Amino acid sequence: MNTISTFRLYLLRAGYLVLVIGLGMEMWPAIVGQVYSMRMDSSLVTCMLWALSVLSILGLRYPLQMLPLLLFEITWKAAWLLTVALPHWTRGQWNQDLASTTFAVSLVVIFLPLVPWPYVFTHYVRKTGDRWGRSAAAAISPMPSP
Repeated sequence: MNTISTFRLYLLRAGYLVLVIGLGMEMWPAIVGQVYSMRMDSSLVTCMLWALSVLSILGLRYPLQMLPLLLFEITWKAAWLLTVALPHWTRGQWNQDLASTTFAVSLVVIFLPLVPWPYVFTHYVRKTGDRWGRSAAAAISPMPSP
């Protein structure tokens, strides 16, 4: 089993803190005061990013257990950069709005060195997955009576 150093755990916590503060500064005020008046697509994105900031609070306490949250952040931003920003750039369809959004999304690179990639590989790629069927070992026992 890969052991993660305390320093690496603090780096992960710093990444979650960036999400909490960075997203929180924009998404929390929007959720409280404006989300009902936004266009449908903007309100969906705002609520999704707000949820990401809320769940990132858990990452401060459980940095390894919340790794899928960082992986989601990296994945959706990489997908947007490859499928939206890159085609616009290669076709010469660049504008100020796209440039500022691309800059904001590309800040995801700060998370790449924070993620303990050997741990991710060991626990999410090589590790045997949970059973799909019911078995005696996987059955949930009822809570004991007081």
